[in-house]
Amino acid sequence: MNKRLLSSPSFLLTAAMALALAGTAGVALRAADEKAGAATEKKPPLKLTVDRKPINREAPDRVSYAPIVKKTAASVVYVYSSKTVKGRDLSPFLNDPALRRFFENPGNPGLPGNDGSARKDGTPRKDGNSRKGRAPETRLPDRTQEGLGSGVVITADGYILTNNHIVDGADEVKVSIGDSNKRYDAKVVGRDAGADLAVLKIEAAGMSPATFGDSEQLQVGDVVLAIGNPFGVGQSVSRGIVSALGRGVGIEDFEDFVQTDAAINPGNSGGALLDTQGRLVGINTAILSRSGGFAGVGFAIPINLARNIAEQIVNTGKVERGFLGVRLQDLTDELTSQFHTEKGALISEVEADSPADKAGLQAGDVITKVNETEIRDGRHVTNTVTQLAPETSVTIGYLRDGKVATANVKLGRRPTQTVASDDRSGAKDEGVLNGVHIDDISAEVRQQIQLPARIKGVVITSLDEDCPSAKQGLREGDVILELDRRPVANSEQAVKLSEEIKGPKVMLLIWREGRTRYLVIDESKK
Repeated sequence: MNKRLLSSPSFLLTAAMALALAGTAGVALRAADEKAGAATEKKPPLKLTVDRKPINREAPDRVSYAPIVKKTAASVVYVYSSKTVKGRDLSPFLNDPALRRFFENPGNPGLPGNDGSARKDGTPRKDGNSRKGRAPETRLPDRTQEGLGSGVVITADGYILTNNHIVDGADEVKVSIGDSNKRYDAKVVGRDAGADLAVLKIEAAGMSPATFGDSEQLQVGDVVLAIGNPFGVGQSVSRGIVSALGRGVGIEDFEDFVQTDAAINPGNSGGALLDTQGRLVGINTAILSRSGGFAGVGFAIPINLARNIAEQIVNTGKVERGFLGVRLQDLTDELTSQFHTEKGALISEVEADSPADKAGLQAGDVITKVNETEIRDGRHVTNTVTQLAPETSVTIGYLRDGKVATANVKLGRRPTQTVASDDRSGAKDEGVLNGVHIDDISAEVRQQIQLPARIKGVVITSLDEDCPSAKQGLREGDVILELDRRPVANSEQAVKLSEEIKGPKVMLLIWREGRTRYLVIDESKK
């Protein structure tokens, strides 16, 4: 069975301010199935090897990159997904989900809403009428929506790394290699929505895995190649440079993007970003554009981050991240003069009983180092800490009242991590409350929902539309107090309890609109 109680980020470690772009929260992972009755063979943990030899930055520019492309092209595949959607399909022209996420602009040809059904302010009319004046439409029947993206082969036996947004919610995922018309059925081994990554598995042998590079060695100005399947035209290669490193644009929970001007278009998502030695240094993910076309601003997930997540998904079926337990803010010019430092992350709040609290960190401290990594800002702390495993001991360098100090911290487990399944490949659910997304109750949430101080539990932040819990009465904003008569104190405990309860029925005690009530959820009633 697969666990599926999800919790939203606690925001005690925050990413950069969003550029008015919607991000996704929570982590959704799927554990690989084993064929019933088949003997299980103990495999060594997946450990992807890295070529860390530096590139020659003094070499003259190449006349041709053909030898590199020939060596690497076979490791980039096409990923096709399909799912049933309710009502009108909002993307009839371009199927890469990245387009729907970033370019829902009715004023652009071929983009969602370009049927004349937009108001002057760019928002679609509710009735969906076109300028031709056709009669108002009722909701269209459910239909199949297809998605298109790319992926990178990471092992010879068929593990493939791609973007989560390509396969999120898919009923069916297939993979094709090169120009072959053959499509392989792909199993979604696991998904990490927080970093927008997913691992697929196809039954194939003798594949050509990519050679991993070291994204920490990238420098602004390095030449890179992007390989993928833009617009579904077939495998294509574009060339550019690394435009910036460590970018955060507010579209994911965990961001440390490599920015590039190598052309990335819809369909390139999940494809390879390579250095001039043909080594994989990033997974292409998104572009920013006012027109909907490529404008020279593309983003790739650095491969060091992607490799770590892929190994965890394959080896353990989940992604676990270190947790410090502080709320951070960046240093403004005014704060810089007050705290006597230009770099670092200011602690504005320390969570009680968190690893940071136990180590003696306080509000007003400025974190300047995590181990030997010099900290630039709050997002840098988030990325550095969450790439470390829970229970890891780290040395935090900080300033307090202008004096340099250090603290030894044993990281906790970030409470948003859990194993879950989309139940798209015959997997059976494990645990209960599948499709329920929760979070710890912050002071702001407590005030917003007018929750008395005596009430302890976790708040439901969202529910999957078709999950049994949503259909049987749970709502966003409900506070879960008990699961099967066992008290719930925080999201980490709630996740653990949800995994232990066999189901399919679970009794909840919830708080809603000023009073408590019991509710029974039956997971067998789909």
